[in-house]
Amino acid sequence: MSATPVTELGEFGLIDKLTSQIKHHHQQTIKGVGDDTAVIASPDKDIYNLITKDLLVEGVHFNIMYTPLKHLGYKAIAVNLSDIYAMNGTPTHVVVGIAVSSKYTVEALEEIYEGMLLACNKYNVDMVGGDTTSSISGLMLSVTAFGTVNKDKIAYRSGAQPGDLICVSGNLGSAYSGLLVLEREKEVFKANPDMQPDISGYSYVVERQLKPEPGKDVVELLKKLEIIPTAMIDISDGLASEIMHITKASEKGAVLYEEKIPIDMQTAAVGHEFKIDPTTFALNGGEDYELLFTINQSDYEKIKDQEIISIIGHITENPAQRDLVATSGNIVTLRAQGWDSFRKE
Repeated sequence: MSATPVTELGEFGLIDKLTSQIKHHHQQTIKGVGDDTAVIASPDKDIYNLITKDLLVEGVHFNIMYTPLKHLGYKAIAVNLSDIYAMNGTPTHVVVGIAVSSKYTVEALEEIYEGMLLACNKYNVDMVGGDTTSSISGLMLSVTAFGTVNKDKIAYRSGAQPGDLICVSGNLGSAYSGLLVLEREKEVFKANPDMQPDISGYSYVVERQLKPEPGKDVVELLKKLEIIPTAMIDISDGLASEIMHITKASEKGAVLYEEKIPIDMQTAAVGHEFKIDPTTFALNGGEDYELLFTINQSDYEKIKDQEIISIIGHITENPAQRDLVATSGNIVTLRAQGWDSFRKE
């Protein structure tokens, strides 16, 4: 039997391969692998419990040369809470695991935890335990987040229906443009340590990379407007990848309109500076942690004037259709080219 490199499958292919034989042994397990969180029934029959986990690994998910430790701790919590909000839920607790090498001091770890607790306090989440161990290759943060959602308000990836409007919160591509700026300044510093990094004029996109905010405001707005999304996901791997997750899970298609995709002016400026179309940032950049969701057309009047929400397309019947109508009028087939931990270079 020949060995198969993980790069041959890619991250999502590997997940499918490893989880294909999972069997559930408890009737309380409502949803396992395949959505933003697991869904577990609770003694309160009107409430579901939500569980999710994310890892942040040094050299893979962050570069310590330009990532402040307090920001790193904050981000480790924020990206996990984002998955809870992506189920239309409310986060309640986190458990933190940390593996650390001898190059980190006690004071450095205190700074990481200061950032974690800042995020916990902001989003009203309790840190209730975890684990620490040593590492021979840098720093790794593992956070498990717990939350709850009303049974009749949960939003899976799989509920999109033909004619549903595709919506997105905030703006897209800014986190990746911030990463490009940080990587450029890192290379300048490595070439000449006397040259101090210059990120003036890039504060918004840099903050979006280093200190993302999960979608609490969006979930609260939808509740206020009495809108229950038919499907929802957070944008961690880029818009193209996430719309494909929704269409695959829902067995439907989608049409997006380039001119409707919200892109911040500073993101657009970085794109022009790097000679990359800013739409590419939005489609494939990732780490924005905005919410992508679908709603019934009957909710259009409720949402059309909300500043933090953009309607960018609609769901179609054809599962093979994943089209982007470019500003030029050309139709482009969407491909998931966002973050993939195991993709071949």
